[in-house]
Formats: sequence, C-alpha cells, structure tokens
Amino acid sequence: MSRRIVIFAAGSRGDVQPCAALGRALAARGHHVRLVASGRYAPLAVAAGLDLAPLTADPTEILDSDAGQELLAGGRNPVAFLGGFRRILGPLAERLLNECQDACKDADLILSPTLGLLGRHLGEHLGIPWALIHFQPSQPTGAFPHPFLPQARMLGRLGNRASFLAVDQLAWQLSRPFINPWRRNALALPELSVRGPMHEARREARPVLACFSPSVVPRPRDWPRYVHVTGYWFLDEPSWQPPTDLTDFLASGTPPVYVGFGSMVPKDPVMTDRIVRTALRVAGVRGIVQGDPSTSDDDVLAVRDVPHSWLFPQTAAVVHHGGAGTTAAGLRAGVPTVVCPFFGDQPYWAERVNALGAGPRPVPFRTLTVPRLAQAIRQAVQDEDIWQRATTLGRHIRTEDGLTQACNIIDTL
Repeated sequence: MSRRIVIFAAGSRGDVQPCAALGRALAARGHHVRLVASGRYAPLAVAAGLDLAPLTADPTEILDSDAGQELLAGGRNPVAFLGGFRRILGPLAERLLNECQDACKDADLILSPTLGLLGRHLGEHLGIPWALIHFQPSQPTGAFPHPFLPQARMLGRLGNRASFLAVDQLAWQLSRPFINPWRRNALALPELSVRGPMHEARREARPVLACFSPSVVPRPRDWPRYVHVTGYWFLDEPSWQPPTDLTDFLASGTPPVYVGFGSMVPKDPVMTDRIVRTALRVAGVRGIVQGDPSTSDDDVLAVRDVPHSWLFPQTAAVVHHGGAGTTAAGLRAGVPTVVCPFFGDQPYWAERVNALGAGPRPVPFRTLTVPRLAQAIRQAVQDEDIWQRATTLGRHIRTEDGLTQACNIIDTL
C-alpha cells in the first residue's frame, strides 16, 4: 500500500544523504516521500527523485558563524554541544518548527532523528505512526557509554546505561522551553512532563532504525527488539561522471590520500589548508583535498564535490572529520581512515575506527599539526595490519543491505 512518508534530515550533508537514500528506496516501492532538509540540499533531493520541504536554516552558514565556531570548539562535552544548539536554534525555533509542521500536513508516517523528537510531537498531533532514526548509538545499554560521555565506562554497566539517560534528559531540558509552547499553541497538545518524550518513546516501544553497520557497532544483547540495526544507508551515484583533471590525476601516479572535513568550517581555513598540504608532502604521498581547484599543483589536486562512493575506493587512505556518513563511506571503501574529529559524535566514530584496526589513533582537529597529521597518514598507508583490517571490514560492509532491511521494517509500521 502506497503511503505519504515524511523523513526529517535536519542537519548537514552527512545527515541528509542517508535519509535521501532511504527515501529513494521507499519511493521505488511505490511510496510518496518528502524529505525535510535545508534548502541547500534541494539538488540532492531532486536527484534522488524526492519532494523537498526546505528548511530556511543553512547548516553551513550556521557553522561558519561565531556561534557555530563555539559549537565546533565544544568538542565532545554534551553540555557545550547541546547548549550550543540551543543558543543557535533558539531564535530560529518558532520558524523552523512551523516549517516542519507544514511539511507533515498530509503525512501517513513520519521518520525523524532524536533531535527535538519532532516525529513524536507531529505524529501525536496528526494521529499517525512515527519512528526514530539513530545515526549513532542512542539506545541505553550496559555494553558501552553514550558517545558523548565516554567517561561513564569507568562506572561499569550501570554507568553506561545512566549516561544515555543523562544525555536524553539534558537534551530535553534544553529544548523544552520552545518545544512545550509549540505543542500547546501550534499543535493543541498538552505540555510534556520533566521526564520528556524520549522516556515515553521507549515506554511505547517506538521503533528505532539504527542506520549503522553491525560490523562497526555490534548490537548489544540488552537492546530491545524494537531497535533495528539495519546497516548503513548509502546513496550511490552511478551516473556521475568525473572531470578529466580528476581522472588524469588518479592515472598519473600512485593512489592519493584524500583529505576533507565535509561541512566543518575551520576557524582559519588558510592555515588548515597549509597544514594539510605540508603534511601530505612530509608523509611522501600525493593528495586530493577538498578545496578550490585553482590551488592544485603536481602532487595535490583540489576538488569541489566528488561522490565518496566513487572516489574513496581509488585512494590509499582517507582523512576526514569523522561524521557518521563520511566514516561509513571510508569504511565501506575498505581503505585506511584517519579521523580528525571536531565535535559531537565525531570522536566516537574516530575511536570506533581505531578500535576496529581500520585506522591509526585519532588526531583531534584542535591538536592538528603537520607532524601529527603526517605521522598518522604514514601509519595509515604503510601499516599492513591496518590495511588488512580495513580491507576485511569494507568487504563485510559491502555485503550488508541496510536499505532493504530498513524498508522492510518501515513497511510493517
């Protein structure tokens, strides 16, 4: 039965792309899918054959602002991270919440991330089913702590479980001042208690689609049945044609090392570019970097937007910020990964890459120097154990079909 499905992807490209992949897979099954994302990603939605309900907040502009730079500097601290989001989104909240409500007026099903639990509020308002999308482990478990609170592991299994509940509660207390008035005034719903919507979602056994690989995050035994670790949702672009300068560069020598930090906006991009190019030269490797093509030279090619699924398998290693989507693409390619995390869940993915043996120890962006980055690149391209483990992990990930698993679950909702 065809349904009108709304998917929230309120974030940067790493959040939007897997949701677009899911939307395209659902549309192929006959569903009408609308993606709710920044207007910046309209071309991506159109290419995937989806409707776009554009949000007027641009994540790249936000990260480039003074408040965005403070957010990037907050690292893994959940108070700084979630508090930074409140400071940034608070003044925009009423407008963005109204845009989200308009996007769902004719929906039959809503899929949304944990941020604000918009699916829960709008699903209740419209009387329709909804489910959660987890881009990183967010379900309480005794096996490991919340990605934002790694110190909790020192308190054992109880500390691990408590860390998830603590982050849930912090997120709710920070969003509550604008979510509850919206529920009351716009949705005609009662305000929620201090325990918050995530507590209710778990009490109701609300379905969770965890779009990461069980090869990267093995499913804990204590996760309930309503949490589904589907595998990654990849948006391949087989019709994409590379420019001649890119194919010529790849053919002209040894496989290069890719370096790019996605939508992260360094405070001093010129200095960051200088560090990256010098580190590549010190490591003795060719490079492809994210940047202005006019700055290319014989050993470093600067590129704008190149699909990771096309480029990464042709590299000797990838260096990036550790966003969930970029990490997935690097691991799927089966090449070593060097992660330079900025904030949020990026340090968690950096640690997972290293723990799986698919890359050296992370180099946090705030500590980035030429010697540190050059050493990490050398280890990534020269260590046979890292190469073997990255290759094996990539092979496992490529056998998974996260989109089919997710669509099968959604069709039962």
